[in-house]
Amino acid sequence: MGRWEPDARGRLAKAALELYGERGYEQTTVAEIAKRAGLTERTFFRHYADKREVLFAGAVELENLFVAAVTDAPGSEAPLDVVARGLYAAAEMFTDRREFACRRQAVIMGNAELRERELIKLASLSAALADTLRRRGVAESTASLAAEAGVAVFKIAFERWIAAGEERTLAELTRESLDELRAVTSAG
Repeated sequence: MGRWEPDARGRLAKAALELYGERGYEQTTVAEIAKRAGLTERTFFRHYADKREVLFAGAVELENLFVAAVTDAPGSEAPLDVVARGLYAAAEMFTDRREFACRRQAVIMGNAELRERELIKLASLSAALADTLRRRGVAESTASLAAEAGVAVFKIAFERWIAAGEERTLAELTRESLDELRAVTSAG
């Protein structure tokens, strides 16, 4: 086994996605993932709590990136503009990750438990954004509304980005989705 090759975590994630695509999420075992990556099960569990976490390991990084961008935004900006800063920071995180994101999303959409987990992660992101906005002095309901709107924009832009044939960047699609939200909310 190639235990000493670099990037064990990345190799495990790649192996897991390959196997989930070939065999299905439910039919794939941790032992098979580790073997495909040229590692041991013990090494797998050093990096991931279970086979599901391979798909959700980036959620903490994404949330931290969003929160940092919202925290660092100028105090004079409107709540939705502050959330937009988080959206653009998140879009940058996904640069060069489209193939992984497409494969990951296909696995998630094929399993009810994973779809539920994805929704929980998005709810956690919304709660963290709302809390960060409240700490910036934004009123409770406005903070919650801006955070939920931001997560909805992220979700829609992401779904467009991973669609077959889409060539625009996630940042471009985020900008487009934000513009659509603003058009919907300003229409009279």
